[in-house]
Amino acid sequence: MEIITHQLIDNELCGKPVMVESGKSRVEYTTTSRMAADDSGLVHGGFIFGLADYAAMLAVNHPNVVLGGADVKFLKPVKAGESVYAQASVTSVSGKKQMVGVEVRREDEVVFKGDFSCFILEKHVLG
Repeated sequence: MEIITHQLIDNELCGKPVMVESGKSRVEYTTTSRMAADDSGLVHGGFIFGLADYAAMLAVNHPNVVLGGADVKFLKPVKAGESVYAQASVTSVSGKKQMVGVEVRREDEVVFKGDFSCFILEKHVLG
């Protein structure tokens, strides 16, 4: 499926799409030392959230999709150098609103879960 949203995303920071289908996506990346929050190599949660958010946007895959809110849980820490992936699926659609469930995993271990409220606007949010 063609990606028609968030086309200028930096794949190093938000992940590389490896699957985009109607209502679902998978995005993956290997974390880097630039993402570390401290000397132990703990990856800042914002990078994990960004990966999950990008996967949610791709699951909706509309040029005018925006994030309205998210209910998330960080379940396990991620260390710089580890590979993670996000799987997202649209769980419900109600008018302009689409709910998207996202899990971020390190191999088979869930490190992050979230429910993202996505909205499809009639025109671009900045337009």
